[in-house]
Order: sequence, then structure tokens, then C-alpha cells
Amino acid sequence: MMQALGRRYVRYFNYEYQRSGTLWEGRYKSCQVQDERYLLEVYRYIELNPVRAKIVTNPGEYRWSSYAVNAYGKLSSLCTPHPEYLALGKSPLERQKNYRALFAHHVEDAELLKEIRENTNKGLAIGHDRFKDEIEMLTGRRVKAKKRGRPSGWRKLKT
Repeated sequence: MMQALGRRYVRYFNYEYQRSGTLWEGRYKSCQVQDERYLLEVYRYIELNPVRAKIVTNPGEYRWSSYAVNAYGKLSSLCTPHPEYLALGKSPLERQKNYRALFAHHVEDAELLKEIRENTNKGLAIGHDRFKDEIEMLTGRRVKAKKRGRPSGWRKLKT
């Protein structure tokens, strides 16, 4: 769906602005994320990307982000609140306040940052091993990284 949407939009954009070529550097990437602990961390990672790229100084300044929806209650028909977001507070104002508090600091866990970046690029799941095992069992697809290189004993298996 994202690929079809992207192709149509590129055609429209190029026609509208009399240009040719691609609009984005790479293809759309996604991965499955475990709700507990990881989801809100991934929200922070994504919504702080414009800050890390020095496009803005505050995530609320970036107009293409969902930060204004989650942190300030801006209305949007594109965003549906996730149960993890709704659990941040009993009222919309309390949720927004608690969501803004999550952004007092950048995502500082180097291992988590590495996992988010690598797993998104490779289309692997983000979460605990049990979560990944369940996803693999349900989908029949590998969502955990394997060790690099050939498996030991591969020459014996080859003959």
C-alpha cells in the first residue's frame, strides 16, 4: 500500500511542479514493535529525528510530525491514539503533559537506539525475545537477526 501511495504521489508532485525523479532517498521501511516499553520509545525516536537532524530545535516545531497531536492535542484525522498513549493519563490534558515529559531528554539508551535503527532497516521486530518468538511463530517469517556469516559446518551440509 505504501509503495502504491508513494508512486502516485511522486507522479502527482512531479506533474504539479514540472520536475522528474524521486522525492525520497530510500524505500519505505517498517517493523513490528512490542507495545510495552518499546512503542513510546520508538515514538520518541521518530519525533526527535527532526531535532537530531537540526531541522528544528523542538519536535513541536516540525509540522509533519504527530508530536503536536500527542503533546498538544492538535486535531488530526490521520492519528489514532494507541492504548499505550492512552495509558499515559486519565484525561487528554494529563496524557499530553505526560507525553511532553517523555521528551525532556533524548533517547539515551545506545543499545535501544541501535536496535531501533538496525531492526527498522532490516525489517526485523523491536521488542523482547519472547515477543519476537511469538511473531515468528504466528507469521512464519524471521523477525530476529541471525549471526553474521555462514553457519558453522556449512561445508559438511553442502555435500
